[in-house]
Amino acid sequence: MRRVLLLLLLNGCLSFVANAQSRVLVFSKTAGFRHGSIGVGKTAIMQLGKENGFAVDTTEDAEAFKEENLKKYQAVVFLNTTGDVLNPKQQAVFERFIQSGGGYMGIHAATDCEYNWPWYGKLAGAYFKNHPRQQNAKLIVHDRTHISTSHLPEIWERYDEWYNFKAAPGKEVNILISIDEKSYEGGQNGDSHPMAWYHDFDGGRAFYTEFGHTNESFADPLYLKHILGGIKYAIGNNAKKDYSKTKSMLVPDEDRFTKNVLAGGVFDEPTEMAILPNFDILVTQRKGEVMHYSNTTKKVTQVAKFDLYSKSGVQGINAEEGLIGITADPDFAKNNYIYMFYATNDTAANRLSRFVFKDGKLDLKSEKKVLDVASQRKICCHTGGSLTFGPDGSLFISTGDNTTPFNQPNSKYTLEGFGAIDNREGFEQYDGRRGSSNTNDLRGKVLRIKVNPDATYSIPEGNLFPPGTPKTRPEIYAMGTRNPYRISVDRKTGFLYWGDVGPDAGNDKPDEKGSRGYDELNQARKAGYFGYPLFIGNNYPYRQFNYETGEVGEFFDPKKPMNFSKNNTGLQQLPPVSPAFIWYPYAASTEFPEVGTGGRNAMAGPVYHSEFYPKATRYPDYFNGKLLFYEWIRGWMKMVSMDAEGNYQQMEPFMESTKFKSPMDVEVGPDGRLYVLEYGSGWFSKNADAALSRIDYNGGNRAPKAKINVPKLSGSIPFTVKVDAVGSTDADNDALSYVWHFGAAVRPPVTTPNTSFTLTKAGEYAIYVEVKDSKGGVTRSEVVKVYAGNEAPEVSVKLEAGNKFYFPGQPVPYTVNVKDKEDGTTEKGSVDKKSIYVKVDYVNGPDKAQVVGHQVMTAIMEGKNLAATLDCKACHKEAEKSVGPAYKMVAEKYEGDTKARAYLTNKIINGGSGVWGEVAMAAHPDLKPEEAGMIVDWVLSLNKKDAPSLPSNGTITPSENDMGSGNLMLITATYTDRGGAGIRPLSAMGSVSLKSALVNMPSNSGNLRVEIKDWNKQRAAFLNISQGNNGWMEFSNIDLENIGTIELAYGIPAQLMKGYQISLHQDAPNGPAIASFKLENHSSTMGGTKELQLQNVVSGDRKLYMKLERLDAKETNRLAIISMKLVPKK
Repeated sequence: MRRVLLLLLLNGCLSFVANAQSRVLVFSKTAGFRHGSIGVGKTAIMQLGKENGFAVDTTEDAEAFKEENLKKYQAVVFLNTTGDVLNPKQQAVFERFIQSGGGYMGIHAATDCEYNWPWYGKLAGAYFKNHPRQQNAKLIVHDRTHISTSHLPEIWERYDEWYNFKAAPGKEVNILISIDEKSYEGGQNGDSHPMAWYHDFDGGRAFYTEFGHTNESFADPLYLKHILGGIKYAIGNNAKKDYSKTKSMLVPDEDRFTKNVLAGGVFDEPTEMAILPNFDILVTQRKGEVMHYSNTTKKVTQVAKFDLYSKSGVQGINAEEGLIGITADPDFAKNNYIYMFYATNDTAANRLSRFVFKDGKLDLKSEKKVLDVASQRKICCHTGGSLTFGPDGSLFISTGDNTTPFNQPNSKYTLEGFGAIDNREGFEQYDGRRGSSNTNDLRGKVLRIKVNPDATYSIPEGNLFPPGTPKTRPEIYAMGTRNPYRISVDRKTGFLYWGDVGPDAGNDKPDEKGSRGYDELNQARKAGYFGYPLFIGNNYPYRQFNYETGEVGEFFDPKKPMNFSKNNTGLQQLPPVSPAFIWYPYAASTEFPEVGTGGRNAMAGPVYHSEFYPKATRYPDYFNGKLLFYEWIRGWMKMVSMDAEGNYQQMEPFMESTKFKSPMDVEVGPDGRLYVLEYGSGWFSKNADAALSRIDYNGGNRAPKAKINVPKLSGSIPFTVKVDAVGSTDADNDALSYVWHFGAAVRPPVTTPNTSFTLTKAGEYAIYVEVKDSKGGVTRSEVVKVYAGNEAPEVSVKLEAGNKFYFPGQPVPYTVNVKDKEDGTTEKGSVDKKSIYVKVDYVNGPDKAQVVGHQVMTAIMEGKNLAATLDCKACHKEAEKSVGPAYKMVAEKYEGDTKARAYLTNKIINGGSGVWGEVAMAAHPDLKPEEAGMIVDWVLSLNKKDAPSLPSNGTITPSENDMGSGNLMLITATYTDRGGAGIRPLSAMGSVSLKSALVNMPSNSGNLRVEIKDWNKQRAAFLNISQGNNGWMEFSNIDLENIGTIELAYGIPAQLMKGYQISLHQDAPNGPAIASFKLENHSSTMGGTKELQLQNVVSGDRKLYMKLERLDAKETNRLAIISMKLVPKK
């Protein structure tokens, strides 16, 4: 018996032992194309089990992939699975099943799933690429000793759908059958084109057969005996699985993590944090404040205020510079050194300096200048500014490219969101080559230096250019970055990571500019050049372009990149380009679909290593070696797994159910827990939801999830605030109690989640709740700010009923309505229309500084109305001199003075005399610095030409230039009320949006057998004829109520022989057609437009499907669908 088993093993075939315990799970979930043969396939496999002594369970529910459930089975069959069918927890369970000795069998489309799970690709042996039409072919049976092939002829002829693989398997598997590509049309893997194979993998067994697309396959005796052999191989000898051999770890449950808010409602544009050994935390704020969170008192105080550059002083330009980076010295416990990166007022530079922070005090006089990075002022954008130390004590500093990404004024040819390479004289700010790709400039880089005890620095070995190299700066470690906003260094490997915020172009223009924009998460294992602005994403090249003449040049060469800019002071030939680690556009990412779609702002967090932290508070070993990747705009966090060399493996969500409010910095504390600094939901403003939080892991008792709800945020006094914590939950179903904090008042614990509190004194109050379970778990909610003494106004923008789209040349009437308890309403005419600011923007993936007019204007209006509530009016008028100078005189005196804001803010609070005359200015000690700052902003604005407000009632007429495909027309209105004596004015905003009537072709998961690619300088949709005769595109939230026709723009790359049918459907791709037409035997290769009359339309936001279908399978040429233009009913 032993000799027989040995022979079987040598032949690659484990003996099959069927008994009562043999059980197989057939899994047939689909998240992509669904094969019609799945039903007959399940029936056939159940019959095989009945006839051959093993039990078969079938499921399409991924919840079956739980460890206790999979332990019942000897093998799992993936039957025509497609798309992403398992989540990360289920993937880990299945990996452990195989590692414990389980078996896998994949049938046909089992290679068309889980593309972003490399382990599965190795298990299955290959990934699907495409397929030609179904047809007969000859199969070569290489091994006729295996249990799955011993009954087959040497040449097996059959009819099926034949897959081409992205990379055909080789010696890593045992090939049983291959296909003869000369016997059919459409093969792409060459002479070695395997179609069935098996191998031992990661402790278990894996078998794959490509056959099984058709219903007829599962009635073919030869095929049925073939898959029976595969199942028997996967079952093996029915030995009990040994889970002690598993290597993969189970994914920790999300409900074991809780977000504990340490401080909220106190931060104003926080930028970066430094966590100290005693768990105190220093937070920098862009406008210059350094905030100190005390772990002892649990309070936040301001410990320093820099006099720095944080405003451009130019109307419409928002400077991103200020106090932008901080880190603690690795030896802080002994030397108390803190490093900060800030925009100086004394010179046009961003400065790295060292300071002493000791006993809760930051001594600005202890400053030791380390390094200046020259910067062009009075422009926007891109600062970088992150600081961190590497394991060897080197200090890394990220710097932005200091380049304006918006379109150049008064220019025929503009950037349009592509790589900034305009080197015309006078347009230097639009040329990223002067910084990012300049070897002799420190902008657009990650620098690496070794700071000496006296605050001088030396250059560590391994930087990109050795000291003394002509036309280079030795501080450069990584160059060719655009806005490397947050960086981290792996404590074990020393690898550098950074998120790089990419340009805005939404579509490729290969015949003119080059690639669309991508954000990048980058990894540098050594010093290198990362390409911008010559390359983006996976080294996608831009083209040389003359912005004077519009002449289009060659693509930049990643193997030999050249910087030809007149503004380049460094080397012309640059180092070869290093590719991005992860890259993604606004649209869905083919390579990294997990990141989603929408606005983007990539940030790099730490690589986690539990060994450095105490067992009591650190995270599970599951996270070891994983990189935290987070998104400032999309608000998510992901964990990125890498192999031993640091190569990307896969990405999974972290705390997926928790929405982070623009996470600005994430660091690991000395306790091994993540600390999160959130900027909040607005730009260039103090946000109530800006917060500092800690993420706790609860290995035993799971702490509650705290949720607070405050329906009304302001009111006249007495103001009764109603609050609740109804959404708070406890995963262990423990009884909960609630401790409410209303400003300085703390309520005793209560067991009901609803309560109220009456505020009788005017002012701002911070409200939060601590939710406690019966076992001692405590979680603190976010902080919500309310204001007592004034009720915020209500603002709305109304359009004519039924308006959902805007059209070129067609006026859009709008009305702004304001309701204010104290001021009255616009309807009654009691509202001051000068306090209403109305603006229209056409939005399509803007950089964060592009559309912020309302936040700027709101702050100015609040400053004006706040001044009116104080005693200022007794001595000052806006335009006329009174006891004191006119506000306009103050604005003129301090025009261009970068120190004016800080000086005047201090003057308003502390008072004083001697500048304008003998009368002393009264002090206002109860006024908060941010409130005084708003008054100063208003005063200084009086000498500037602000963008005028649109009328509160009017019409907006968009032009053809405003119709950019995918655009939104956004009409926004802000009103700031009058406030009162000792009562702060409050603002409110209302907005409404209309979609452009010009609709581009979508890239999303709802598309089937359709490719979106560039053709003839336009983005177009093509039916993927290698995958089938028809396909469709999905358009979300399209209301056709007032639309009479749709004008379809199409192109014909090559003459059509048979033609296509195009049809439109609501709700489902196979629902009733609301429009259709046929394009038959079209001889032109140019294309045109076609008006489709709509009929039987259902109103409301619905999904719209465009279906493309070949009129005949012999049609081999493709039709390009370019755009849809919605035309209103007449």
